[in-house]
Amino acid sequence: MTTFHFQHVYVNGRGTAGGKLEKEGPIGSLFDQTFDDSYCGESTFEKAERALLTSASDHALRRAELGIDDIDILIGGDLINQLTSSHYFARQLQVPFIGMYAACATSSLVIGEAALLVEQGMAKKALAFTSSHTNTAERQFRFPNEYGIQKKPTTTLTVTGAGAIVLSNEKSAIKVTDFTIGKIIDWNHTDANDMGIAMTPAALDTLLTHFQDTKRGFDDYDLIVTGDLSKLGFSFLCDLLVQKGYDLQNKLFDCGMMVYDIEKQPVFCGGSGCASSMCVSMAKLLKELEEGKYRRIMVIATGALLSPVAIQQKESVPCIAHAIVYEREGSQ
Repeated sequence: MTTFHFQHVYVNGRGTAGGKLEKEGPIGSLFDQTFDDSYCGESTFEKAERALLTSASDHALRRAELGIDDIDILIGGDLINQLTSSHYFARQLQVPFIGMYAACATSSLVIGEAALLVEQGMAKKALAFTSSHTNTAERQFRFPNEYGIQKKPTTTLTVTGAGAIVLSNEKSAIKVTDFTIGKIIDWNHTDANDMGIAMTPAALDTLLTHFQDTKRGFDDYDLIVTGDLSKLGFSFLCDLLVQKGYDLQNKLFDCGMMVYDIEKQPVFCGGSGCASSMCVSMAKLLKELEEGKYRRIMVIATGALLSPVAIQQKESVPCIAHAIVYEREGSQ
């Protein structure tokens, strides 16, 4: 079994920060802070990403009515080599830190690890966070920003944003109840300009594994969202599930299609990046869970584990997806 069930893990605080395009999107008003400048007042895009992390974490701690000295462990990750954003951000906090990487699935991975530590009593309070920035990701995985390359219509836009969450065993309105660890799935997809299609099999595998482990199905959830499959990948996932006999019941959505208006904003097939699932979850989904709109939701963050070197060597794209289940306290 690859699904862990938790009894005593609660969400005590959450925070988000985003960029200009995110502010202009459908959930823009729900961000705790947004920046109109892609540099976020800093001198480089990398420093801007750390500014986003600082803002999101500050808001999460503020909601939890805690200071950084109250946190036992930090768990974070991002898309830059050597987890630069997370490491340099954690450097200033002087709290024990675990860095993790699962590409755009990092959000569910860090939350799941934090939940494991809290459930086992190894940490009383944990702060989990992740971030991405369209300009840092561009030069990391694609081309220099100054190059101005024309993008293919199958691509996605990396979300400029950050999200943070405080977990502890102190009761609150929302619980983290399940964490399903995904397997690396590779259907021999080689187009680095279409990560949505590449990640879909991993999302499918994790979803079906979760259903098998928990003996649940779509009937047991009010909402199931994937991380950043894009318009193409999400459609592919829906087709695969219908072929397997599932009734989606209008409960399946994708964060990359929720953070932007893909019909009106210049985002190609939707949003991607660590911040896609993290920002939508922290800003919108948990808020609606608190307000009673939902009883139980699942977030399946999806990640393409490619590297520029592997793509240049004509390797296929291995992918992974990790799932987190949130429930409103007392709803079981």
